[in-house]
Order: sequence, then structure tokens, then C-alpha cells
Amino acid sequence: MTRMPLPDAPKTATIDDARTVGHTPASAFGDDPMTRWFFPDGASRETGLGRHFTTLITRQYGLHGVCKQTESAAAFWVSPEGADKAVPDAKTTQGLVEILGDRAPAFQEAVMAAAEHGPAEPHWYLAAIGADPAARGQGHGSALLRSGLAKADAAGLPVHLESSKPDNPPMYEHFGFVIRDEFSLPGGGPVLWSMKREPRA
Repeated sequence: MTRMPLPDAPKTATIDDARTVGHTPASAFGDDPMTRWFFPDGASRETGLGRHFTTLITRQYGLHGVCKQTESAAAFWVSPEGADKAVPDAKTTQGLVEILGDRAPAFQEAVMAAAEHGPAEPHWYLAAIGADPAARGQGHGSALLRSGLAKADAAGLPVHLESSKPDNPPMYEHFGFVIRDEFSLPGGGPVLWSMKREPRA
């Protein structure tokens, strides 16, 4: 019987890794309802998402968050201490507007709507996690998720995330998350599930 190889241990990514790391979520989120809402043109979606994530890593998560990667997956976390700093500044916002084009208002409305449904208490935030479609089911995403959850548990803090893909909530529930809210993005956008996981000893 052939045994599937285990994913490599999660490593911390830096700003220097932005282009490489940004490619992974760009391919991972190609079929995600929310990113399809922001990037409706399928032909240019992956390129646009690559620029989008590279900008966020360079200007936001790489400076004030925690970027983790395996060979085929990436995850971006924000600690309570980095929450205020991780909010996009004017330069980051301008860069995202240029990438999103006429979909920029939809993105800005979605960010505000998600913030309204987020918890007020200190927490770790899982901003994004995804594996290359060719490597799904090989444990890369799970390895990254467990790595981040361990940090939150060590600090005794809950974890918050949002997901727009119907297949995802049951997977997150397996790791202890529960749905705390469900809402639609403004302007006819997709449904988002707000999920929370309490810390474990």
C-alpha cells in the first residue's frame, strides 16, 4: 500500500517571499465565491489575485502579521497586537484599488461588512489559508491550520475567520470552529460565514 507523503513543516515567510507565497493563494482561491465576486473575469482572475495577495503580504501581513507556508500552501494570520497595524494604510488601499479596478468599491464594502460582524474581544484572525489545487487533500492546509491554532491556544485566545465557500465550514468545524454569524456581502455578493474557535488547553 502506497502511503501519501506528509507535508513539510510550516515555515515563516517573509516579504522577500511575497511573490512566491502570493501565487499559492492566487491559485487556491480561484473557485472561491468571494474572490470570484471581486475578480469576475476568469481569464485574468489568477493574475489579479496574485498581485492582490502579493500586495497584502508586502504591505500588510508580512509586516504586521504572521505568514506561514509549506511547499504547496500558505496561511496569513493576524495577532491581537497586530490587528490595528494590519489595517491597510492609504498606499496599500490605493494599490488594491488599482488592481481591483471597478470592483474596488465592492471590495471596500465587503471589508466594512466583515468588520461589523467580527468579534470585539482580543483574538487571532485567520485572514486567508489555501493550498494549491494540485496538492489538496495532502494535509498542507491542515498543517498550517494546526500551527496557527497552537499559537492561539498557547496565548489562551480565540480564533476568528470568515469563509464564503460552502464546503469550508464543516472542515473548520472539525478543528473546533463554530459558525457565529451568516451574512451576505452588499450589492448582491456571496454569503459569508463568520466562525470562531475558543482556545483549548
